[in-house]
Amino acid sequence: MRALAFAVCAALAPVCMGAQTFTWQPSAGHTQIPIWPGTAPDARPDAKPETAAKVERELVAGRPWVAVSDVSQPTMTVYSPTGNNTGAAVVVFPGGGYEILAIDLEGSEVCDWLASRGITCVLLKYRVPAPRSAPYWGAYPQSPMALEDAQRTMGLVRFHAAEWHIDPRKVGVLGFSAGGHLVAAISTHFEHRLYAPVDAADSESCRPDFAVALYPGHLWVDDNSFTLNPNVPVTGQTPPTFLLQAEDDHVDNVNDSLVYYIALKNAGVPVEMHLYAHGGHAFGMRRTEQPITEWPELVETWLHTIGVLAH
Repeated sequence: MRALAFAVCAALAPVCMGAQTFTWQPSAGHTQIPIWPGTAPDARPDAKPETAAKVERELVAGRPWVAVSDVSQPTMTVYSPTGNNTGAAVVVFPGGGYEILAIDLEGSEVCDWLASRGITCVLLKYRVPAPRSAPYWGAYPQSPMALEDAQRTMGLVRFHAAEWHIDPRKVGVLGFSAGGHLVAAISTHFEHRLYAPVDAADSESCRPDFAVALYPGHLWVDDNSFTLNPNVPVTGQTPPTFLLQAEDDHVDNVNDSLVYYIALKNAGVPVEMHLYAHGGHAFGMRRTEQPITEWPELVETWLHTIGVLAH
């Protein structure tokens, strides 16, 4: 039920919401920061005004969630650690089929959790939607915009590392669904920017030091064979990766995680994967009766295992 509703909302966001729209703002004490000093590269001249709406038709853990659509001015919101600062940082990519962003369910709620664990979280509100182009019209290379925003944000985080009390060698990414695909995209496209450098931040590396992809999509491309999307060219330089998905996910097939896992393993990249029989899609940070929703503890343990967090 939630999986189907999420897929429909991703394709027809303003229609299916059936709710009054508003302008999304982060919680008190947090400010959205534009990631581009001027016009973003590959900006759409026909961009619609950005809107947000509360999705109440299909609740997640008994609560509605907020979908942001028509993002043309990408921003980042920094959530500083509460308590002990570990020095680690994570850039979060909400999902939504490259059509909307599940900004709280797969964004701000995740940042609240990471900040409580002493990790600086940077919530990226990347550009959606992109111009339509089959088969995955919002994803790179059909559209470069989301990946451009991700690359730019990684550089900005490292550029501000001293100011934000971040270890520039412990900056990772975490994403859900389409955001999970964006995790794979930036994990395999970091040697060259997709855009001309605009300032000193673009001289910083945009390679993640670690990556977490939760129920990722757009990685398995051929129903007739077990084939990885060639636009995510895994190499030995792809960062250590954590994967999680449910086998009854009817939006993004479990094969999306499996083909990526095998490519990472064959390339000698440290990878940990967790598959669950049940759990569906788009549960975000919210706990339900499904064991898969205990994933934050698994990620935290993994971060200790790979040395991002101290034992």
